[in-house]
Amino acid sequence: MQRSGLAAGLRTLSLIYLVSVSAFGVAIALNSNAQWALPVQQAVRVATPYVQSAADTVNEKAVKPAFAWVARAEQQVRDYANPPKPVIAGTPAPQKKVAAVKKPALRPAIVTEPPKQQVAALPPKPLEIAPEETPPAPLVPAPDASPPGPGEVARVLSHLKVSLTKDLYENFGLFLYVSKAEHGPWSQRMFVFRKEESGDLNLLYSFPVSTGREVLMAGPSGRMYRTSTTPGYYQIDPDRTYRRYHSSQWDHAMPYAMFFNWEHDGLQTGLAIHAADGTDIALLGTRASAGCVRLHPQNAQLLFNLVRKNYRGLAPRFAYDRSTATMANDGLLMHDKDGKLKFAEGYKVLVLIENNGGADVIAALF
Repeated sequence: MQRSGLAAGLRTLSLIYLVSVSAFGVAIALNSNAQWALPVQQAVRVATPYVQSAADTVNEKAVKPAFAWVARAEQQVRDYANPPKPVIAGTPAPQKKVAAVKKPALRPAIVTEPPKQQVAALPPKPLEIAPEETPPAPLVPAPDASPPGPGEVARVLSHLKVSLTKDLYENFGLFLYVSKAEHGPWSQRMFVFRKEESGDLNLLYSFPVSTGREVLMAGPSGRMYRTSTTPGYYQIDPDRTYRRYHSSQWDHAMPYAMFFNWEHDGLQTGLAIHAADGTDIALLGTRASAGCVRLHPQNAQLLFNLVRKNYRGLAPRFAYDRSTATMANDGLLMHDKDGKLKFAEGYKVLVLIENNGGADVIAALF
């Protein structure tokens, strides 16, 4: 149907074209033959009203409908070439594009907080500085129930000076006088004297001690041992000082032990100054040890620190008897071939142990 309508429109346009071309041809002919012009003009005047009417009729009945039909035909052709897309159920119909309307820029909303409750201003917090490490409190002697009076101290000092040779006095800086006596004002006590720069000896401490029982006793293994504290002059062994030590022979703790540097019959002896342990603390002031010199733990620590901190250095060596492999403990010092003293690295501390209670001078010889 569309094709037949198109053909009819084309035929109408062709007819109009032919009429126009024919009229144009007649006009050209008349212009070239003047003898025909007058009759034709008269004919045109008579025919013009009829031609005008016919032209209007053709325009209304043919030309306008033809142009309208052609416009419809073109639309149909376009619709045929671009058919509308099928609408699927549930799919929203396409919306017509609407010119975008420029929205005014939104200003940021102003957020207001509720007024805060007024708080009184606090003073600024001081800077926290890490506290410096607190130094340990200085050690002090343990309480002493019966310290010796000044008169007894003077007697001990006088006796000590008489017992020291010139070389011993000059080459040591700390002197420990120990009484192993069972009775007397000096008995079972240690007197610690320090030599000042002036050369004088001043008492630092007076400690109650426990020396050997002076009897044979069975050790943990059942073997019998002597428990005597041998009198004599001794030095501290620089290689045998221990904050913690345990005796394998007696299975007993020996805190703050300072062993004597004394070799006897080829063997290094086990005599030492150390702290009493456990129930032995209550026995201080009596003969209660296996041969060592025991001190209250507080006093043992104090003396241990004093010796190790202040008296390390060169000390004269005691004489040595090669035939018996025994070191002298009677105060005899070693000299070279030129008669000069021999020194060794150690502690400038001299220990003198006597069986002298201060009441019987003769007892000190035994």
